[in-house]
Amino acid sequence: MDGKAKTIVWFRRDLRIEDNPALAAAARDGCVFPVFIWCPKEEGQFYPGRVSRWWLKQSLIQLELSLRSLGAKLVLIKAQSTLEALLECIGAAGATKVVYNHLYDPVSLVRDHDIKQKLGELGISVQSYNGELLYEPWEVYGDDGHAFTTFDAFWDKCVHMQNEPASQLPPWRLDLCAGSVDGRSIDELGLEDESEKSSNALLGRGWSPGWSNADKALTEFVENHLCDYSKDRLRVAGNSTSLLSPHLHFGELSVRKVFHLVRMKHLLWSKEGNHDQEESANLFLRAIGLREYSRYLCFNFPFTHERSLLSTLKFFPWHADQSHFKAWRQGRTGYPLVDAGMRELWATGWIHNRIRVIVSSFFVKFLLLPWQWGMKYFWDTLLDADLESDILGWQYISGSLPDGHELERLDSPEVQGFKFDPEGEYVRHWLPELARMPAEWIHHPWDAPISVLKASGVELGLNYPKPIVDIDVARDRLIEAIFTMRGKEATARATNFNGTDEVVFDNSETSEIVGNPKAILKEKLPCPTSSSHDQRVPSLQNSKNVILNRKRPMPAEDKQPLRDNVHNCNHNGATSKTDDDLRSTAESSSTKKQTTSSRTSFSVPQAVSLPLKVKPFPECESSGPVEEEIDTEETSRENRWLLY
Repeated sequence: MDGKAKTIVWFRRDLRIEDNPALAAAARDGCVFPVFIWCPKEEGQFYPGRVSRWWLKQSLIQLELSLRSLGAKLVLIKAQSTLEALLECIGAAGATKVVYNHLYDPVSLVRDHDIKQKLGELGISVQSYNGELLYEPWEVYGDDGHAFTTFDAFWDKCVHMQNEPASQLPPWRLDLCAGSVDGRSIDELGLEDESEKSSNALLGRGWSPGWSNADKALTEFVENHLCDYSKDRLRVAGNSTSLLSPHLHFGELSVRKVFHLVRMKHLLWSKEGNHDQEESANLFLRAIGLREYSRYLCFNFPFTHERSLLSTLKFFPWHADQSHFKAWRQGRTGYPLVDAGMRELWATGWIHNRIRVIVSSFFVKFLLLPWQWGMKYFWDTLLDADLESDILGWQYISGSLPDGHELERLDSPEVQGFKFDPEGEYVRHWLPELARMPAEWIHHPWDAPISVLKASGVELGLNYPKPIVDIDVARDRLIEAIFTMRGKEATARATNFNGTDEVVFDNSETSEIVGNPKAILKEKLPCPTSSSHDQRVPSLQNSKNVILNRKRPMPAEDKQPLRDNVHNCNHNGATSKTDDDLRSTAESSSTKKQTTSSRTSFSVPQAVSLPLKVKPFPECESSGPVEEEIDTEETSRENRWLLY
């Protein structure tokens, strides 16, 4: 083994052997020292929830078995500092290089950049690779050099890229570097508390974490279920989608492999003239595109986990009502489809994509609660909790994106219920108190005759709550809030500047709005870490005259009452952000390090900058245990949540 390069392979959310660029590069160069570092302190406000940590634990167990079969072993370390743990591994193995695959969430961007700089200063070569996406965010820009801010434009650019995403073959064997560190057993990492094990045991009945199981799940879906995807994905009950999202989040599946397998089916069905199956494949490819776009937004606008992309929303008068937030979490809003979704989420750690859209829209539009609170609760409770995907979903629903839901749009849970659960099967399953309610009334029991309620055993206000807010009242409150927002925005513009177009910018505690951002790549410092594969750092330069495709109407416009569906909006606007590097707000988030125990409590992260002077919630009681699963998905203009 003398003379061979010795490389630390730092595993994170790339827990697979197949198509793992960092592992493949290290194996080609010489001997490897695989390590996974669990550093709860650095997770800060985005400490994973119980069910997400359960999945991580099971995935690490399988990765360790796979590495042993190839002649290596996975060193597990629990540390106060990732950098210190890496330095310990470097010293023990005599390594001269560290390799890893990229992550794009704002906290990881800050941490990885700092670690790379500090290791480079010590003369340690650091090389990073794309093991997460089809194309890196810095590879996909418009002809003017600006970052895309609408999905369709972004995805159209991706599908017309000249370079094909290439996969890496798995290594046949691995040479393990000599040396040892004070590693931990999987139980000693503390990913699962003793009190959580009984609830977590139920998860194993419906899910099989690990990269080899992920590969089987992918094959099963592509060969047997992809053909009906366009029809099945709309069913909110049962396993109607691919169930691949947790596998993709933890990097057990290569997105390049998923993309290529589905595209081959698309080409085959297109050649055969099978339009229904071709549409199924096309919809799933767009779902993959939305996952790409979520990372793209987080990279180019690293403040979006805290603040809206569109600046208008900083003037929105959110209602920080703790009792409403509690009722929503516990599934006690009085709207059956919303309540069924929230109870399923708590019981299983999983809800269908359409249900995610419905409950989040209710949260924002009916209750006027800050979308950041809902995003954080999803992070704490979802089995496939994915920060970038949840940022995209919640910003889309709250009207924070140029191509998102119109803020004026108010969807009736009653109408949505009859559309996606016409027989009430889903509601009856998760709301046993409504199990005997006829389908005619199950999505609006408050309108049912007293005789029907008595026959169904339903006592509104006793065993099932009355609606927390009447839909007409919710519509009026939303209209009032929008006009208040627009009035404040108009006042701010008149006071501070003469511009008229809405802009996209880092709408933090500042009154200055600068020009549109042109995304450029920050120059890399000369150090032994340079490589064509290395992760770039987002940096924005001011550039003028870039117009987006949306402008929210001003208060004098659009005074008609809201309907339960879509209101038309004029489209116009622009983008902007200050040149303060990737640290934007991610650094403030990671340094505040407020952890959340999603098993028993929830607190709004203190780093969230709300338009109101709202104090973070105190810890509040949880609603019950978590147990198994179902699925999520849908990828039309109506539904931008991820997916699969």
